[in-house]
Amino acid sequence: MTAHKWQFTARFRNHAFGWQSDKPIQRIKEALSEIKQVAKHEPALAAAGAVLFLEKISPAIEQVDSSSGAIGSMVNRAIDTLVPIIAKASVAPPIRQQWLQRLWQALQDDNIPYIEQLGDYWGELCADAECASQWADEFRPSVEQVAQASAYAYFKGSSAYLSSLYAAGRHEELLEILAKPYFKGWWYRQWGVRALLAMGKKAEAIHYAEDSKKIINTPASAVAKVCEDILLSSGLYEEAYDRYALEANQGTTHLVTFRGLVKKYPHKPAVDILRDLVASQPGSEGKWFAAAKDAGLFDVAIELVNKSPTDPRTLIRASRDFAEKQADFAVSAGLAALYWMARGYGYQMTTSDVLEAYSAILKAANAKGASEAEIKAQIREVITRENSSTNIVLATLRDRLIV
Repeated sequence: MTAHKWQFTARFRNHAFGWQSDKPIQRIKEALSEIKQVAKHEPALAAAGAVLFLEKISPAIEQVDSSSGAIGSMVNRAIDTLVPIIAKASVAPPIRQQWLQRLWQALQDDNIPYIEQLGDYWGELCADAECASQWADEFRPSVEQVAQASAYAYFKGSSAYLSSLYAAGRHEELLEILAKPYFKGWWYRQWGVRALLAMGKKAEAIHYAEDSKKIINTPASAVAKVCEDILLSSGLYEEAYDRYALEANQGTTHLVTFRGLVKKYPHKPAVDILRDLVASQPGSEGKWFAAAKDAGLFDVAIELVNKSPTDPRTLIRASRDFAEKQADFAVSAGLAALYWMARGYGYQMTTSDVLEAYSAILKAANAKGASEAEIKAQIREVITRENSSTNIVLATLRDRLIV
């Protein structure tokens, strides 16, 4: 293992990169690809390479601008990828202990920090309960010293200690240490939930997690996700949905949130899930328009967009795309786009946007057999409603609306 020449090592010297994150991210991807390729045939060698990479990564990227979060996210993905490779490698105990000593030193030297997440995986890295128990005993004096010190004391091995206790099966001891004020945050208390689950105490685990909400800065969605998973593992789908699903499954967009819930709870009608989501965010009905459209709930989509704003460009695309397939829906979506544009909604809307919406409406109206005079009358009524007589929509369409 020591004789192998890794290509990535030369690219991860101390302060190897400047402030831009694109190049180091690419180099990290290349290193992971190299290690994974070796892992297919020589798992132990790949694990040794993974340890070497984790030693080198933080000093190499210390000067990289991390404000966007891109480089930090990439390092976290690297850790997620490499930990199983190290953990699964079949090597003699002295070699694993050597790896762990090197990784512990890397954690202590991690100044930014970039690899602190490694502590959460420490029990897994130990690979067996005996090794994990040894490391727990090694960490314990420092942890107890910090736990008795001031509220501002900190020990980099705290998470590694909890992870080691858990992997060693020392669950009662884990719960005992978590009762100390130093470990009051959810970052630590999630190990208590895991310990209770390992002891077969699911109800107590949910209560323990719920109790964490009393602590300031506890991420409610993370607690909800854990509780939801516990109930789902017991087959309690209705209870999981009713108590935790909406809070636990917030995606990056309203559409992603809706799709995730529909996939997770296939026994529930999509329209019921959508209405529950809408009810959970009063005043934001229009933001669920895309979700309703995606589910083919066209009447519901129009109902929502008539209650609160939706990005006009989203409405214009819907009107254009469904002009022939769902003409009634397309007309209503286009009219809603003009309505909200006339009231100042939308980012930097232009006359081109107005004309695109107008054209989509006419095309859909023609598809459903509506007369031109009828549809123009509807447009006039929509864009002049509620004293909105001076706006870009009216200025653009005034001449076109003359019958």
